[in-house]
Amino acid sequence: MPEWLQFFLPQGGYGEGWILAVAVMTNVACGIIGCYLVLRRMSLMGDAISHAVLPGLVMAFLLTGSLNIGGMFVGAFIVGLLTTFLTQTLHRHGGVPADASMGVVFTSLFAVGVVLLRRYAGNVDLDPDCVLQGQLALIPGYTTDLFGYEVPRAAISIGTVLILNTVFIVLLWKELKITSFDPGLATTMGLRSGLIHYLLMAMVAGTTVAAFEAVGSILVIAMLIVPGATAHLLTDRLSRMLWIAAGVGAASAYLGFLTSARWNPDIEPAGMMAVAAGVLFISAAFFSPRYGVLSTLWRNVQTTSRILREDILAMLYRLEELGVRRPMGGREAAQAVGGGLAAAAALWRLLRLRLIEHAPGGLRLTDAGRDRATHLVRSHRLWEAYLVEYLGLPLDHVHAPAERMEHFIGEKLQYKIAQHLPQEQLDPHGREIPR
Repeated sequence: MPEWLQFFLPQGGYGEGWILAVAVMTNVACGIIGCYLVLRRMSLMGDAISHAVLPGLVMAFLLTGSLNIGGMFVGAFIVGLLTTFLTQTLHRHGGVPADASMGVVFTSLFAVGVVLLRRYAGNVDLDPDCVLQGQLALIPGYTTDLFGYEVPRAAISIGTVLILNTVFIVLLWKELKITSFDPGLATTMGLRSGLIHYLLMAMVAGTTVAAFEAVGSILVIAMLIVPGATAHLLTDRLSRMLWIAAGVGAASAYLGFLTSARWNPDIEPAGMMAVAAGVLFISAAFFSPRYGVLSTLWRNVQTTSRILREDILAMLYRLEELGVRRPMGGREAAQAVGGGLAAAAALWRLLRLRLIEHAPGGLRLTDAGRDRATHLVRSHRLWEAYLVEYLGLPLDHVHAPAERMEHFIGEKLQYKIAQHLPQEQLDPHGREIPR
């Protein structure tokens, strides 16, 4: 195997392989269920549950005397539902805003959990750092027998939750989709939105508990929210969002593990996973095709350039229409549409596209440029006529809105506007509307 490829693969054999596998399963399980928190604008609820289940974990340990995943899951499950119930009660019946009610409930329960944890940390085997930050690197040391094979305990718990989350989403696909996007419509259709909400919160609580051993109660927040938020920037379809969130979760697990193992083994892999997820989110925020900062900036630049080009074409058309003998020079045309680098670039682009050309003393439209200018002027004057006919605007109020709209009226809309006008030969100013 080439050395460069070995660099990207686990080199610790059994141990590193299981660490990476558990990290991937944890992030995917958190990512797919976290998509619904993002869609419901309930990211803070994921934060609330991940913190609030801490007293449930401590109480489960004190009552059972063991770290058995069954007892821990039940304790966290009960407190997770209690968190949701108290939040809803404060919001609906106490008149407390939704965000404030979540803040009050989860900070109070988390404080109770921390007090219990610190109070009994010296008497029981429950490490606060492990609960808060996780011990992903120690996972291979805690194994259990599964069909004759020694398998890390965390792999069984998080693998089971990953399967349950997948089955939950598949079985309640329609219900989750409708209640996430339009809970009012779901209630009208007879779906029990409240029950679906509590079931979702229960799955979030279970996922949080299963992820504790890997990434702890604090870093699980990043795994619940960041993959879903990243996917939401990249697509508007729920099915794709789930797949992308799973991919982002797996990629952040791999990148975080690789960075920790190759750069500084003393750094907790779970922390680097959260950092990697944040880097992926920032990348999506900048480069997302539709919502990215740079993509939006590029579209705005393109739109501005197109409008400037079209303004120049329409201006030259009107000069021809008025019979102006002296052609307008390039510098004059650029200054007429605002001047500056953008106007100069628009003028250069028109020359390259051969929509205008140099003539003795200035610029003139080519046949292709005149066709395009005719379309723009027709859109402008049709819109002016429509505003006067149907909105009753005075003549001195129609030019500015028509000047903006002319860049966004296509042939189909031109046809519809013309069909609604009693006569489309002349605009309200008495000028001929081009055919």
